[in-house]
Amino acid sequence: MSESFPIVPASARAFWVPGAVMVLLLALLLFFAVMLWNARRLQVEVSPAGVRVRGEYGRMVPARSLLLADARPADLTRELGLRLHVRDNGVGLPGYSVGWFTTRSRERVLAFVTDPRRVAYLPTRDGYALLLSVAEPERFVARVRELAGSPAR
Repeated sequence: MSESFPIVPASARAFWVPGAVMVLLLALLLFFAVMLWNARRLQVEVSPAGVRVRGEYGRMVPARSLLLADARPADLTRELGLRLHVRDNGVGLPGYSVGWFTTRSRERVLAFVTDPRRVAYLPTRDGYALLLSVAEPERFVARVRELAGSPAR
């Protein structure tokens, strides 16, 4: 003859760890969704007043702060000195680097890099440079020189 005995049900504490893991995973999913959303919204505008980057870490860089003679297109896959090395404050994901970085040559940069082969390098008088992934870096740099180099109206 056999007799069965019920197991005592688990207390609510047993569900805290799986619940906490699920909350953490949802937070990570939300974080990456926001990063993807922000990556699609980045935009740069050039005017006689200067260069304005819209999006996460965006700012207005006045034309008087730009060192236009040193502005140029860059390919970060070939120019080792301009490669992003240390992230000071920002997001550094494969194919999406936005925020404050230090390059391999120890230059401080505000980077908006989504394609390291197509980058515009814009140094400033304020102790940092802008690195911007734009579709046509040569044309962008020429337009910055044209508009920001002219007196603001």
